[in-house]
Amino acid sequence: MADRLYLDHAATTPMLDAARVAVADGMARWANPSSPHAEGRAARAALERARAEIAAAYGWRGETLLTSGASESLAIALTRSTRARLLIGATEHDAAIRAAPDATIIPVTPDGLIDQTALAERLATPALVAVQWANSETGVRQPIAALAAIVHAAGGLLLVDAAQMPAGADPALAETADFIAISAHKRGAPPGTGALLVRDLATLTPVGGQERGYRAGTENLPGALGHAAALAVAEPVSHYAGLREKLDDAIARSGGEVVGAGASRHPAIGSYRMRGLAAATQLVRFDMAGIAVSAGSACSSGSMKPSHVLTAMGWSGEATREVIRVSFGRATTEADIDRFVAAWRSIARSVQAFAA
Repeated sequence: MADRLYLDHAATTPMLDAARVAVADGMARWANPSSPHAEGRAARAALERARAEIAAAYGWRGETLLTSGASESLAIALTRSTRARLLIGATEHDAAIRAAPDATIIPVTPDGLIDQTALAERLATPALVAVQWANSETGVRQPIAALAAIVHAAGGLLLVDAAQMPAGADPALAETADFIAISAHKRGAPPGTGALLVRDLATLTPVGGQERGYRAGTENLPGALGHAAALAVAEPVSHYAGLREKLDDAIARSGGEVVGAGASRHPAIGSYRMRGLAAATQLVRFDMAGIAVSAGSACSSGSMKPSHVLTAMGWSGEATREVIRVSFGRATTEADIDRFVAAWRSIARSVQAFAA
C-alpha cells in the first residue's frame, strides 16, 4: 500500500503516533473511572485531564461531554434540547437529519450557504438551530458569527457540527455557539470517541449515569486520552489551504467544475465535477490508479445515492452523480496534488475520447 495516495481524510484520517501512545496508556489504566478505589480515582483523574485538554484545544470554557463521536453528540443536542422547535440546514449531515426527522429545514443558496433571510423568518418562535461549520461533502463554510447573531436575537440556541474543523481553526466559534459537536477520528485520534461542548447544561435534559448525567455507559478512557493527545499536535491549516487552492485551479483549467467556488470553504476539502462520468466510475478509475478519494459525505463515502447536499444547492440529478470529494491530511504534499491532477486529466481525456 506504500505507493497508494490517500485523499479521503474527511472520512477518517490515520491515527497519529502520539494518539497511539496515549491509547496504550489508557489501556494500561484498566480501572473504571467511576469506581471509588485508588485505581478508579487514578483513571478518573486521567479522564478529567483529557477532558480539560480537549476543551482547551477548542478554546472552550463551558462543559465538555465525552461521547462516541460527532453523530452521538448531534443526537444528544437535537433530542434533549430544552428548545422544543428544531431547525436544520438543508445541507446538514445525515446524522443530524436522522436525529431530527421532523425539523424545519432552512434552505441554502446556490453556493451552499444558509439563507439568512429564511432563517430569520423561521425563528418567529425560538428554536435550536443546527448548522455545519464546514459541509463534509463540499467543504462550504457557514458564516457562524452572522448566523449566531440571528439565532440569539430570536432567543434561540445554535448547535454547530464542527466534526471537520481542525482545532483552533476558528477561535470565534467558542464565543458564538451554544453547542459544538466534534469528532476524534477526523483529527488523527482513535475512532469511536468525540465530544459535545455545551455552554449551559440547563439547556439539555439529563439522561444517563455518566457525563454529568447526560450519557449512559462506561467512559472510554483510552479514546479520550488518544483524542486529547491528537489535538495537541497542531494541524497545518495554511498548508491545507494552499493545496486546495492549487487543486481548485488545476481542476478548473482541466475543464472540471469546483463545487461551492463562490463561498468560503474548508481548507482541506474540495468537491469537483467531471462532466460525462459518474462518480462511482470515477472512484473505481482513481482507485485503479492507486488514489483513494470519495463521493458524498464523510460517513457515507461508499454510498452512491444522490447527494441531498448538491440537490439543495440546486444541482440537477445528472450533475450530482458526477461529483467526487478530495480531502487532505497532514502528510499530503504538492507532489500528491500533481499526481491526482495527472490522473484526473487522464480520466477526463478518456471520457472525451469516448464521447467523440
